[in-house]
Amino acid sequence: MTSSEQRKVLIGLITEATRAGARQARACVILGLSARTVQRWQRGEPDAVDRRTLRHHEPRHKLSAEERAELLAVANSAELGHLPPSQIVPRLADQQRYIASESTFYRVLKAEKQLAHRRSERPAQAHSKPRAVCARAPNQLYSWDITYLPSTVRGQYFYLYLFLDVFSRKIVGWQVYAQESSALASEVLKDLCAREAIPPDQVILHSDNGGPMKGATMLATLQTLGVMHSLSRPGVSNDNPYSESLFKTLKYRPTYPLRAFDTLLAARTWVGALVRWYNEEHRHSAIRFVTPAQRHANLDQTILDRRAALYEAARQRHPLRWKGRTRNWQRVDAVHLNPDRIDHQDVAAQRRSQERKAA
Repeated sequence: MTSSEQRKVLIGLITEATRAGARQARACVILGLSARTVQRWQRGEPDAVDRRTLRHHEPRHKLSAEERAELLAVANSAELGHLPPSQIVPRLADQQRYIASESTFYRVLKAEKQLAHRRSERPAQAHSKPRAVCARAPNQLYSWDITYLPSTVRGQYFYLYLFLDVFSRKIVGWQVYAQESSALASEVLKDLCAREAIPPDQVILHSDNGGPMKGATMLATLQTLGVMHSLSRPGVSNDNPYSESLFKTLKYRPTYPLRAFDTLLAARTWVGALVRWYNEEHRHSAIRFVTPAQRHANLDQTILDRRAALYEAARQRHPLRWKGRTRNWQRVDAVHLNPDRIDHQDVAAQRRSQERKAA
């Protein structure tokens, strides 16, 4: 409801805004009014009153205070307190009791904020995004996961444990076992840290929320080796993208067997050959098409410099064949895991501000 004095003030504000060049519709939106309402006010008498009724109607069949209290007492009783209204109403009917309809139960419980998590279960937990991590050299950030390999026994699988250096994309540790456990993962990690000579507090190991990743043996091994732990959010595969991408690369290879593995030895033999191909021969697109082994050994800068010199020489020989820059052979100096979101509008505004200051 708006009084005549309020109408006069609002009309005055809108008139002042439109005279200054603002659109009336936009001014109405800012004041929370409809443009049609303002137009009606402007056409009518300035002292006209709002003719809408102030009477508040309550239905005659509304629950009384005693009935509402009885409904809440029954819904929160020891017998029915863990059940939703859809289960409460039939049970009351079996007891020859009628208090209210199912929809009324829902409405009253919702108004009292008693509708969620009525069962004796743990409420949903809020999980924050894993902290952003940046790797600028090998052996700073690892990612690992376990994937299934089919066996000839129906319902049984072999399990491939795979550890990846996120910076270099090199598979630094792997093994195939017949079962999935944190103890076996710990053995692979111990062997990996020994071969790579990893000192304490140097490597961050990221994984998803699987049982082997959070097992007591694995956590104790991480603490003993001085390896920092990082976990994905439950049910969010994007938090561990490098391992997921690696598994797709391996399983979509043309050499992936069409038939299941007969023995554990056959699975290990196949994975060993695949890992050698991936590390030594595969040119990885995310690291400027050098092999993971070359990047892990810090040889990629020399290779990329040679490529850049080759392309520049080709450009000098035939400059008309090049419209712009040559292919980008610059080294990828940093790899990010779960980076924080960047507001591109804010970045653009900061860039424009810096340009104005420089000018």
